[in-house]
Amino acid sequence: MKILVLGSGAREHAIILALRAESTAHEILVAPGNAGIAQDATPVALDPLDGAAVTAFANEHAIDLVVIGPEAPLVAGVADELRGRGIPVFGPGKAAAQLEGSKAFAKRVMDAAGVPTGRAVRAATVADVEAAFEELGAPHVVKADGLAAGKGVIVTSDRAEALAHAEQYLPAGPVLVEEFLSGPEVSLFFLSDGDTVRALSPAQDFKRALDGDAGPNTGGMGAYSPLPWLAEQFGSEQAFVEEVTHDVALPVVRQLDAEGTPFIGLLYAGLILTPQGVRVIEFNARFGDPETQVVLPRLETPLSQLLFAAASGTLEDQPEPVFRDEVAITVVLASEGYPEAPQTGRPIEGLTDAAAVEGVRLVHAATASPDAPGGSLIATGGRVLNVVAVAPDFRTARARAYDAIGRIRLEGSHHRTDIAARVAR
Repeated sequence: MKILVLGSGAREHAIILALRAESTAHEILVAPGNAGIAQDATPVALDPLDGAAVTAFANEHAIDLVVIGPEAPLVAGVADELRGRGIPVFGPGKAAAQLEGSKAFAKRVMDAAGVPTGRAVRAATVADVEAAFEELGAPHVVKADGLAAGKGVIVTSDRAEALAHAEQYLPAGPVLVEEFLSGPEVSLFFLSDGDTVRALSPAQDFKRALDGDAGPNTGGMGAYSPLPWLAEQFGSEQAFVEEVTHDVALPVVRQLDAEGTPFIGLLYAGLILTPQGVRVIEFNARFGDPETQVVLPRLETPLSQLLFAAASGTLEDQPEPVFRDEVAITVVLASEGYPEAPQTGRPIEGLTDAAAVEGVRLVHAATASPDAPGGSLIATGGRVLNVVAVAPDFRTARARAYDAIGRIRLEGSHHRTDIAARVAR
């Protein structure tokens, strides 16, 4: 197929690497991509937020499938324009993408669908927030209602800190104050064609910047898949997936379909396993980052086959996706100052040496080519790249990942050293 991927981050690079790994050779274009992605796909000068321009390009160049990576083009309605011209697109329309674009919308849909989640109060003023704190108690969970690049959530027992977070986002609209839920978190992806869903393998990511889940919240500092400890509570990973499919994914997809806003694309369920059972923390309307980087390398079923079936409404004809027995972990290399004030523009050295480690691939999130030919790549953002390691077991995968990241030199950079430590003992 001729496939156009929209986006410029590690998630999009991971999708492209999975497509390139298939036995069938696809022609893959990316808009806008980054320096690392440009080694694996052809960059095109398109604004991914400009639905008319993307649609015109797809028509002119006979694109067979458009894959929308980030949340912003989805919430902007780019998928609607493509779908309106009959172009297969993997990604929900603007209305269904509100499942991620508005936390209040997501809560309403969950309530209507009977999906288990925590209590939430919509707060439009500081007084509303303080009243919600009294009602729900500490620790306090405050979420920006709209998109916030993975940094709109705070969980803290410090009331003043929680209130300051709410005040930061209130000028843009109401925030949600939610019940604190305790337990391990799990990310589970579902492909949907608006009617049928197919689950991928669960993953766990690490949101805090520092080891031991300390420091500020980030877009994600690492992840691993599968989750062998799910068997302790559910008997098997498959039993867990079936429960979440039945109790979460299908009810939500059916509710959105009944409302006339079918969800076509990737439904990301952020889950927490509480003593009272599985609860939904949030939904995203696209592949998660960095979980995609560890789920897709294990996928044996051709990704293009699944994406096209979802985009064309034929997912029910696809069997459940098959995954390899191998495990995968990813460690994020972040710029100095991330997440508050990342330092950019610094050269990255040692990438060739790192990529030479067995079982390792480098997935680029924020890199650019140097101005002068032959120079090193430049870091352009907070999360610069992912070191992804695949191996027969977690101990080997961790050794490979940390060997590789130790070979990369970026002034002032930092990374967590405890990714997947629990499962590698």
